[in-house]
Amino acid sequence: MAAKSDSVPHITITMNGSSKSLLADTPVVMNGPETSGDIREIDAKIQFKDIATKKKRVTRSRSLSQSSTDSYSSGSYSDSFSDEEDGISPREKTQTNSHGFRDFCVKNINQCEFGRREIEIAEQEMPGLMALRKRAESEKPLSGARIVGCTHITAQSAVLVETLASLGADIRWCACNIYSTQNEVAAAVSEAGYSVYAWKGESEEDFWWCIEKCISGNNGWSPNMILDDGGDATHIMFKKHPDKFKNIKGIVEESVTGVHRLYQLSKNGKLTVPAMNVNDSVTKTKFDTLYSCRESIIDGLKRTTDVMFAGKHVVVCGYGEVGKGCCAALKGLGAIVYVTEIDPICALQACMEGFRMVRLEEVIKYMDIIITCTGNKNVVTRQHLDRVKNGCIVCNMGHSNTEIDVASLRTPELTWERVRSQVDHVIWPDGKRILLLAEGRLVNLSCSSVPSFVVSITSTTQALALIELFNAPPGRYKQDVYLLPKKMDEYVASLHLPAFDAHLTELSESQAKYLGLNKAGPFKPNYYRY
Repeated sequence: MAAKSDSVPHITITMNGSSKSLLADTPVVMNGPETSGDIREIDAKIQFKDIATKKKRVTRSRSLSQSSTDSYSSGSYSDSFSDEEDGISPREKTQTNSHGFRDFCVKNINQCEFGRREIEIAEQEMPGLMALRKRAESEKPLSGARIVGCTHITAQSAVLVETLASLGADIRWCACNIYSTQNEVAAAVSEAGYSVYAWKGESEEDFWWCIEKCISGNNGWSPNMILDDGGDATHIMFKKHPDKFKNIKGIVEESVTGVHRLYQLSKNGKLTVPAMNVNDSVTKTKFDTLYSCRESIIDGLKRTTDVMFAGKHVVVCGYGEVGKGCCAALKGLGAIVYVTEIDPICALQACMEGFRMVRLEEVIKYMDIIITCTGNKNVVTRQHLDRVKNGCIVCNMGHSNTEIDVASLRTPELTWERVRSQVDHVIWPDGKRILLLAEGRLVNLSCSSVPSFVVSITSTTQALALIELFNAPPGRYKQDVYLLPKKMDEYVASLHLPAFDAHLTELSESQAKYLGLNKAGPFKPNYYRY
């Protein structure tokens, strides 16, 4: 077989006779069979060609030096660690960027230069997304799109925001997690003229206020697309703004929590717009979910606790792609890893990798570290925590803060003591204490950061999903939840291969005929499990 050129394909999506070129002359028609349940594959024709204020609570606080807080900043290198910087809520400040723009609410606009440097670093590690920006910006495939985004506000998501804007979109952005925002990045994006409403350490009231401000912009601005991570923007529009929700052309959802909500709406006949399930795309599950968690779980735990993993007993609740990544990293550092699961297939996978499959209540009192990553609720309860040993570290790697029953720990007999940013001692009457990280929220993005490269893969998938839904003619998509076609997953992967100087092998005509494939792909059937 001959060696393939290392150039990356250009993409054109043809829908009902009209073409919207993204980045192709040999047509490849994808009319795959409909998948089971409520998920349907997209019918599309793709052509390829080669071209060169935080709520106050009574706690016992420990004084920290400047250098100490710097050491444990959440993946930010200026003032994101300063949760209570000046005691003034950003909502009470009047801030203006250097161009006189005021439609934003961030911690401190003066941190924008630090944020811009972080964004520039992220761009170097996000080759696929930057390639998509370069190839499609002249055609503006998102011209006319008004996107409300509710995701983590990090340097990586800033690259996505600016890419979507380069493709023609009008954007308003807020955070999906009250602790994951990098304040200097939010300032940099606001300085660039985009409406960002987010800061690290929002209260629950602030969180919903920020989403409301993004949904209802100045001069009657209203979104026609939603990019969500957890389903909160979709939820608030569906519940509180049905008049605006009916004008939405499509929803792109990244997390398992948000996708679950969409499927519930679809099952109950309440989903009135088409939605893309990015969470279950191959490029998300096999790269971002697995490799990102494999690296970031260690980073988050090290930054917050200084723990040594060798010889520690760790239980990981859930052995999906997140759990697999966590277990692999912990095992590699010498931890003794136990796994809990409800799914016999995932359980068997864990056993075949050498992990002990247990029930949580069987081992809880022996564990040094407890990590949840199931997407469920009340996985770790007060009854469990009453039995853990002194000094046990408890954290969550799932998107939602429902996995650990934190509310049950806010009782008069227990004392909360702030150790450092995102680290609390919860102390029992007998003196036993546990270390709770990020108050049960997503520990990697709350306490550290994630690798830019794998975020590039997911962000590129999100951008293509937005383009697909926005440019789809009326009637192409019903009021349902869809997966991206495998051809688009392959295209996202191809955008990232040049970073490794990777050269794909090309099928000969006879080989392609023998396998029953088109030379340009897709190369695997819809039911293939990578």
